[in-house]
This record gives sequence, C-alpha cells and structure tokens, in this order.
Amino acid sequence: MSETFSADWLSLREPFDRAARSPRLAAALAEVLPTRPRLIDLGAGTGSLFRWLAPRLARPQAWTLVDADADLLDEAFLRIATWAEGQGYRVTTPGRAMLVHTPQGAWRVEALARDVATDPQRLPLREHDAVVCSALLDLVSAHWLEMLSFALDSPFAAFLSVDGRDAWLPRDADDRLIARGFARDMGRDKGFGPALGPRAPARARRLFAARGFRVLAAPSDWIIPRVGHAMLTTMVTGHATAAAAALPAFADRIDAWRERRLTQIARGRLALRIGHHDLLALPRS
Repeated sequence: MSETFSADWLSLREPFDRAARSPRLAAALAEVLPTRPRLIDLGAGTGSLFRWLAPRLARPQAWTLVDADADLLDEAFLRIATWAEGQGYRVTTPGRAMLVHTPQGAWRVEALARDVATDPQRLPLREHDAVVCSALLDLVSAHWLEMLSFALDSPFAAFLSVDGRDAWLPRDADDRLIARGFARDMGRDKGFGPALGPRAPARARRLFAARGFRVLAAPSDWIIPRVGHAMLTTMVTGHATAAAAALPAFADRIDAWRERRLTQIARGRLALRIGHHDLLALPRS
C-alpha cells in the first residue's frame, strides 16, 4: 500500500502548494482539453489540486479523485464544499457525487478509493481526458512511472515533484549532511518500489519525451518565509528525523543541527526554499 499523509499535514502545505504551482502549465493544459473535460487526480488527498486547478480550467468539468485513504476522500468532499461555498458557488450532492455550480458551469466531483501504487493500467485512466497529480512523482519508483507513461495517451500534468534544489537561509555547516540523509530517506520504498525522490522530474521528462509526448516543465518552489513558523518547524523536524534514520552514526550532529535551526525559527531568522518542478506531457497529434 502506498504511503499516506495526514489531513493536518495536507492543510499545512496547501497554501505553499497553491503559491508554487505553475499557472503557465495549467493554462497550457486548459488549452488542449475539450469543452467538458474529465480529469482523474491520482493521490488526490483532500482535493487541494482540484481547488487550485478547476477554476483555471474555467468550464464545465468532471473529476475523479483517487486515493488509497477513504477518510481523506471524505475530507476532500467536505473541504471542497466549504471552499466552494466560500467562493459563492452552490453545492449539491446527487447520489455519491458532488456538483459545484459555478458561473462557468457545473463541476462534478467523484471519489475512487483505490491504491494508486497498483499497476497504473488497472486505474480508469483512459476513461478521462487528462491525468493529473500533485506531490506524487517523487514517491513513485522508476518502474511505476514507466508503466504510467505506457498507459497514457492523454495529457498528463504532474505538479510539485521534489527536485533537490533546497536552500536553507542562513546556511549551516551541516546542511549537506542533512541533505544527504534526507535524500537517502526519500529513496526508500513508499509502496511503489524504491522511490525516485529528487530524480523524479528529470526521469519523467525523459520517459514522456521518449514516448513521443511534448514535455513542458516549470519550477514550482516552495518559498517559506521567516514568519512561516509552523511550516519551518515541520520542515526542520521532518528533515532531521529522516536524516537520523538514514544516517544513525551522525545522530548527535543531526540533533544539534535541529536545535540550532529551531532556535533560529524562534528568533525569526530562518527561511527556506524547497525546490520542486511541475511537468506537463502532451500527446503529439
């Protein structure tokens, strides 16, 4: 089973995701979709990508949210409804679907509780006009990504894949140690086989280009400012925990790094950039 994430973590990261994703690639995707596109969102979580992308498509549309965690999908429906009503949209729930009634037409949302770590060819990809995902590709294996590329003949948009271009400000002598341990942890099996981690964006570009897709890419870095205490704290503790698990011989140095960084957060002296890339693969006509 693929690794799952808490609703609290997804809430914490959503503003940074929203600010980072590439509007240019979203517009390029919108240009090639039909009048009423059907999209399938792999590893949809609480529906963050829907809330960001659906308004940019600006037309009637139908979404299938896929996630292994049925509780997260229930939360997605609640959050989408709350968000939509906050935008002044009317929400109805015919049967097991949700309809968001907007001036641009109705947006239909359905959920599919399915582990995306299974063979992608077992997912209903070809029933949709586009396959999308966010913060997924760095979790998957090279083999899974290759299977996905061969399963697709429609546009594929993958937002927010980690690429390893992280920068802590100010720098610390042990940042490289933390990066080495964190990168090793990112490569562990998340349910798909050995994870690509920061190699995912480059591997995806090569795979889809080799399959004849036209591939567009754009940086989509998280920018976490000095006032982002909650996110910074989560990043510091998460990086330190992962690095210590991967490099137990350096546990004392990693612990000292964590304490230095937490002190900087408390004093408003730490900022962070986490490098990501967005990718859009378009079939050539």
